[in-house]
Amino acid sequence: MVKTKGMKKTKNVLLGTALAGALLVSTGFGTYSWFTSESNAQAEMKNGILQINGGGNIDTPIFTAEQFAPSQLHYGEWLSISNTGDMDAHIKAMYTHSVDKASLEGYEVGFIAMKYTVKPGEDEYADSKIKLDNLFNGTTNEVMSSVNEGKKRIEMIGSLLSADKVMSGEILVGDGENEQFWELDEGQYIDIMMGIKLDESAGNEYQGASYKAGLNVIAKQTDTGSTYENQEKKKNEVEKEKAEKDDVTKEESKDDK
Repeated sequence: MVKTKGMKKTKNVLLGTALAGALLVSTGFGTYSWFTSESNAQAEMKNGILQINGGGNIDTPIFTAEQFAPSQLHYGEWLSISNTGDMDAHIKAMYTHSVDKASLEGYEVGFIAMKYTVKPGEDEYADSKIKLDNLFNGTTNEVMSSVNEGKKRIEMIGSLLSADKVMSGEILVGDGENEQFWELDEGQYIDIMMGIKLDESAGNEYQGASYKAGLNVIAKQTDTGSTYENQEKKKNEVEKEKAEKDDVTKEESKDDK
């Protein structure tokens, strides 16, 4: 079959039409570009720091005394506990003591403590020492007071510890529980002074004896559930006592019926 010029022309027209259609289809079903907007959020959370005294020990000795004798009362040094972290804390302070050659029965122990943000003046320290002296002399049984003067707020507590506590060798001075005094806010301080007296009745067995003491201070979060061992024990004892009372009440109710 002989191809004519007309046939070639027709074929070229059809091919051109097909290509145009393909181009049209490609253009109609290709990738579109839309207007868009985007927004993001980020976060970084830094944990708090729970710290007392910069994480170090108290350099000041609890007391310095020599030639201690019966009837004498010795005032210790002021020991400072500071909240140097950025979180509020419950403070637990445990005083431990022991004596060689004799018994702890011959000793009396008391303390006075002040909580503040702005450091007290000499008058406040002198007044607190007088209050500690009054505890040993029987003038008062317990000290609880507060001073508010502008930005200066001073809270003060003190107590002469019972003979049972003294004999135990471990004395819980601050229990870190519900007592507001032992809740130390960021930037607050507690200064504490111990007082030790050797009873007039102490005999020769106390001659040359060595009395040693230590103060252990622990800080914990104030959040619910963050408790000390003594708090958990006390809580369990309270719950047990309540359960026992409830049982007794139920039994009495049965008897009445």
